Amino acid sequence: MNDISAVKELKNGKTQAFQYLFTKYYKHLVAFLMTYNHDKMQADDLAQQAFIKLWEEKHRLDDKTSPKNYLFTIAYHLYIDTLKKESRRNELLYEIWQQALSEQAQEDPLLEEERLNQVRDIIDSLPSKCKTIYQMNKMQGLKYKDIAKTLGISVKTVESQMRIAFLKIKDRIKTEIHI
Repeated sequence: MNDISAVKELKNGKTQAFQYLFTKYYKHLVAFLMTYNHDKMQADDLAQQAFIKLWEEKHRLDDKTSPKNYLFTIAYHLYIDTLKKESRRNELLYEIWQQALSEQAQEDPLLEEERLNQVRDIIDSLPSKCKTIYQMNKMQGLKYKDIAKTLGISVKTVESQMRIAFLKIKDRIKTEIHI
């Protein structure tokens, strides 16, 4: 049997012609596909798909069609289709990842706002003098010397009250907010 007679017989549904072409071209087709992807399993799968397509499309073959060229063309197009599917899948995975990041970013401001409210509550719970000194320094941006002058106390008292405020805030944050 030769390629021309195999094509004629294949068009008539003869499985011997299909077997002839499979035996003759399968390994060459796999080797051809391996030059593109270097993945033996995928090359085997694509070569098998090419032969399935050859069988399914046998009625479209022209008597002068080169089965080798036809198979290699089918295999190449199947490989390109696989690349496109993988690319779409990667794009979809990237979109899902981006969406997850976006959702997390949307959740984080809410979480951040909750934490800020907790910190405000902790500051509000400080002893009156501590709270006033802390707010003057951290929220109004005043220096220790300016706070001392405004309140009529020593700079050492401001430092001491700030130290107390920091320790209380730190302890409460550890226990209540778990940062």
